[in-house]
Amino acid sequence: MAWASLVLASLLAVLVAQPTGAEVRGPAMPEENGPRQTSATEAKQFDKKNPGYVPAGTNEFDCSPSETAPYPVLLAHGTDATAYADYARLGPFLKDHGYCVFALNYGLGKPGVNFSPATGLDADTYGTTDMRQSAQEVADAVTQIRSATGAEKVHLVGFSQGANVTRYYINKLGGAGHVDAWVGIASPSYGSAAPPTVAQLPGGETLADDFFAPALVQQIEGSEFLRDLNSPTDTVEGVRYTTIGTRHDEVIQPVRNIHLKGAGARNVFIQDVCEIDMSGHFQLPYSPLVSELVLEALDPGYQRSDVCTFVPPGLGLLETIIVNNF
Repeated sequence: MAWASLVLASLLAVLVAQPTGAEVRGPAMPEENGPRQTSATEAKQFDKKNPGYVPAGTNEFDCSPSETAPYPVLLAHGTDATAYADYARLGPFLKDHGYCVFALNYGLGKPGVNFSPATGLDADTYGTTDMRQSAQEVADAVTQIRSATGAEKVHLVGFSQGANVTRYYINKLGGAGHVDAWVGIASPSYGSAAPPTVAQLPGGETLADDFFAPALVQQIEGSEFLRDLNSPTDTVEGVRYTTIGTRHDEVIQPVRNIHLKGAGARNVFIQDVCEIDMSGHFQLPYSPLVSELVLEALDPGYQRSDVCTFVPPGLGLLETIIVNNF
């Protein structure tokens, strides 16, 4: 347990670190497409050097939904990230399969305490503000997408924090009527028991807010935000919910906190499909298997490709920490 706490503490630096002097990135749904990427590290490297891009094939507001893919897809990134950094593979993949795909940069704010000497506190970053505010940004994006495409509903795909932000829109902001399928990749549905443990003490959330980004505190197991999100149930009628997680998640601990408990929710660990794939938290949006599982979740009639490749635990984790901090 001590080793796990140490790993989780080090990962906080990944979640709140941003290069000193980094530009404020906008607008929230930019239309400049960046190149496809095959790994999280490559995507983050490009994103740091070229702010303001979105994944190839996304945010084409003249896109018309097809009969086989009638609902546009909105992608929501994770904490202290961007749409490009998290979806430079999955975005164009979904586009290749006929979907109108949109990617939102949400939650622009201060990252809070920063553990890396190579980074600073002055640069605003996405995925850091109060998640209720971010959920409203999702609502605005859905309205914009529906207006542009003429679609009655959308699909929502969220990675990490993006899963709970989009689910808050559905569950608490009246979004259920406008959403067909919701997919949470490495979703912190019930948060993580990761440090700072002070936030789990009486009055600790208020104290932690002084040091950490609001969104980071809200993702800690037992937070007021999560209690609200998951009450009285963690799902609502009319939406198909799917979580896609890994038993080797380095951030969400215990990993059972990924799963939803509500009626009709489908919870999948990638090891249920491919036991030898031990990808961790940050690698999931770049996993070919996860891409197939997302397509299956969006369209139950989709015949998933038989993708199963050996991936050792911890692959890419060190590189992810380095690229976020130096």
